[in-house]
Amino acid sequence: MDSFCFQITEDMEDERIDKCISMLIDSLSRSYIQKLIKEEAVTVNGKIVKGSYKVKTDDEVSFLLPKAVEPAILPEDIPLDILYSDEDVVVVNKPKGMVVHPAAGHYTGTLVNALMFHFKDELSGINGVMRPGIVHRIDRDTTGSLIVCKNDRAHNDIANQLKEHSVVRKYHAICYGVIKEDTGTINQPIGRHPTGRKKMAINPNGKHAVTHYKVLKRFDKYTYIECELETGRTHQIRVHMASIGHPLLGDEVYSNRKSPFHLEGQTLHAKVLGFKQPTTGEYIETDAPLPEYFRHLLEIL
Repeated sequence: MDSFCFQITEDMEDERIDKCISMLIDSLSRSYIQKLIKEEAVTVNGKIVKGSYKVKTDDEVSFLLPKAVEPAILPEDIPLDILYSDEDVVVVNKPKGMVVHPAAGHYTGTLVNALMFHFKDELSGINGVMRPGIVHRIDRDTTGSLIVCKNDRAHNDIANQLKEHSVVRKYHAICYGVIKEDTGTINQPIGRHPTGRKKMAINPNGKHAVTHYKVLKRFDKYTYIECELETGRTHQIRVHMASIGHPLLGDEVYSNRKSPFHLEGQTLHAKVLGFKQPTTGEYIETDAPLPEYFRHLLEIL
């Protein structure tokens, strides 16, 4: 068992205990924290609390975390939309709501579970048993193209292309507000948010991040855009667009605006992915069609 103990600061006053712990320890999912609370493993000032408990400044929160045991990740017969495949790599069109790889409290229904069923032992092992084949990822509610590597040599090659920023990555998104200029570039470093541990933010001490965008269509209150990544930081497009006053429609993390549409997270789709084939050096480019919800939304707008 690992023990954790921390004191509540003023900025966390009146937050639910489960949300508070998830903000402080971003490796734990909210559902896993709620499970610990139900099992009476969490105390505040030495007393067991319920999940609805709202913390107060100077509260002392303590809990025990069972030692991590690397679980067996099982293959699952989940359909995959394969855009491209050869002996080295496969490009999949990830649906909305699918997590890329297993993490604490979330070991089933991921892209990795599906990949293990469809490709069995044909996946690179560099990122360990929890992330076979995974060389980069996109957010759970972001749809579209993702490269998966079938062997370690291909994995190293694609990782180097990503590091050198030579992989072409074009995303389509709908953002709040009408963008006046036809094109633009956001060059702002991105790092961890100072208080929201699961969020990223424009941070002068963060990593270099560049996003190029262009307007595809303007609507009354929204703009349909294409964003091309020069770098690939966590939540880059979401943070960058929010930083210029145009957060993505449906993004509940980086925008406090209420969407009038029934959406599951941000309207962001990894549409075009271009890279050099690891063995032949041939340029490969895939184009993932917009998902049905995205097309429907454009029709409504």
